[in-house]
Amino acid sequence: METASNFGFTAPHYAAAQVGNTILERGGTAIEAMVAAAASIAVEYPHMNGLGGDGFWLISEPGKTPVAINAAGVAAQQAQPQRYAGSGAIEARGGGAALTMAGAVAGWQKALEISARWQRPLPLSTLLDTAISQANWGIEVTQSLSEASHKTFAELGQQPAFSPFLIKGKPLKKGKILKLPALGATLARLAEAGLDDFYQGAIAQQLAADLQAAGSPITLEDFHQYQAQVTEPLAVTTSKGTLYNLPAPTQGIASLLIMALYDKVASQGTTDADMVHLLIECTKQAFIQRNRYVSDPSRLDIDLRTLLSADSLAAMRNNIELAQASPWPHSAKPGDTIWMGACDSAGRMVSYIQSLYWEFGSGIVSPSTGIVWNNRGTSFSLDPTDINFLQPGLTPMHTLNPAFAELNDGRRMSYGTMGGEGQPQTQAALFSRYVYHNQPLPKAIALGRWLLGRTWGDESHNLKVEQDLADYVGESLVSRGHDMVTVPACNELMGHAGAVVCHPQGRVEAATDPRSDGKAFPVRVS
Repeated sequence: METASNFGFTAPHYAAAQVGNTILERGGTAIEAMVAAAASIAVEYPHMNGLGGDGFWLISEPGKTPVAINAAGVAAQQAQPQRYAGSGAIEARGGGAALTMAGAVAGWQKALEISARWQRPLPLSTLLDTAISQANWGIEVTQSLSEASHKTFAELGQQPAFSPFLIKGKPLKKGKILKLPALGATLARLAEAGLDDFYQGAIAQQLAADLQAAGSPITLEDFHQYQAQVTEPLAVTTSKGTLYNLPAPTQGIASLLIMALYDKVASQGTTDADMVHLLIECTKQAFIQRNRYVSDPSRLDIDLRTLLSADSLAAMRNNIELAQASPWPHSAKPGDTIWMGACDSAGRMVSYIQSLYWEFGSGIVSPSTGIVWNNRGTSFSLDPTDINFLQPGLTPMHTLNPAFAELNDGRRMSYGTMGGEGQPQTQAALFSRYVYHNQPLPKAIALGRWLLGRTWGDESHNLKVEQDLADYVGESLVSRGHDMVTVPACNELMGHAGAVVCHPQGRVEAATDPRSDGKAFPVRVS
């Protein structure tokens, strides 16, 4: 962490962080840096995110209300519930799982339109050049990528189209070099023809043909019809400042509810165990509301802002007891994602999240483009009474939610994490430690964490606590009735968190998670 810089960038992969920081050093905007890093991390972390997935943006200019971009893909026009009636469920892998459009690239495009209003834009080729080189020259396989490869090999390894993500037909090993020339060629095409080519041009035609051949319901017309949307974020004001997050279809409301509730009960606690317990109990109340209401925006039967009203928060707060855990579980949501944050020299900030959903998404790899397609559509239900019932043109509930806060003391904070069900919980852990308990930013992220429910690659619904945290709060949590298990410290299960903070005088600090392969700029100067 550097105290003299006036811009910063953080990402869960060091190469992507370097790309973003380089754009900032060249005078690019926070948005331009984020697009460059998004392209890079799509290459470097292909199991977690990519051009075949979704994205959500929170963008802040000093002195202005933040704006959000919803780049969630909608269900294809041919993704009718009866298509899946025979199997009784939407499959998690294969062509049937690839049923929602990929919105990430449209989100890049929409964000760059905003950036172009700030200053003269850098060429798209400049933003994508490093990612192109990374794909062509090869990436070094990380432990995270290797573990995902071994985990999915039995399920995906025998599919011919998945061969680009294997080496000699075998799972990837840490330290090996993986080249992705088809993806590199696609990025080069986008740099030359423009991002709109993904939806209206040659790339759209290639993707539509490959998806149809794989058994996906997505057609070329679905590409032509898709657009990302600029929208108004949700916000809640607490004793510390105003917090922002994405509206439906994301679980942003859950992230805001956790902190709004914690703001009301934090004074009850006097120990670390109290803090963790209260945040867990706030999480339960938030998740109950999320599961009850969040779906495609067109299906909402309430204004989600009413959940953040004083009366609503008071009713939820009455269900939280310092000495006793409330019953659990409720249904959990998996997810596989990256989050990145940026602040440029003008104080403009970005909180961004990009995802394929599960590791390698649907497992469908477009042979002609090298793009891995998402399986976000598995979040739809086939039950007509469910608020996430499958319907063409709609989105299911998303676990993705980038966060942003404007604090009363003038600090502005972009923060977030990957981790499905764990995203709001990790956001709450790092934010409460940094803002309420005055921990340094790197420590607030690195300290032991917890997870209630299920995250990426996990099926259980209990409370998981990292060993280093369990050593001093575990006994107290169990005594209050938490169904707790201990997991090793610094566990990737807890997500890859990060944050960028812009101080009132313009100084910027950034930090990343030791659980990831990430890096934060600026770095400490000795």
